[in-house]
Amino acid sequence: MSVHGPGISVARTPFEFDPELLVGEEDRFSEWGDEIGRRILPLGELDEGRHFLGIDEFSEIYLVDMWVGSFGRMPEAMENLVLGVMPRRLAG
Repeated sequence: MSVHGPGISVARTPFEFDPELLVGEEDRFSEWGDEIGRRILPLGELDEGRHFLGIDEFSEIYLVDMWVGSFGRMPEAMENLVLGVMPRRLAG
C-alpha cells in the first residue's frame, strides 16, 4: 500500500504484503521468532524494502530488521501501519 506523510508516532511509509519479496530471509525470521518465542513467517516489506514485515500464528504483525517490534494483531496492526504508529519494540 502506498502511504506517505506524517503519522501518529512515526512517518507513514508504504508497505507491501508479498512473501515472495523475502525469499532468502527465512533465517532472519526464524532467529527473531526464537528470540521472542513465536514462529514469525515472512509477510512483506515496509518502506520500500528498508524493513521487513512478518506475521505469526496469532495474526500479529511484526517489523523485522536489526530489532523486532509488534504492530499488534490484525485488524489493529493494519490500522497501525496505515496511520503511522511506531511498533512496540520486543527485542534487539
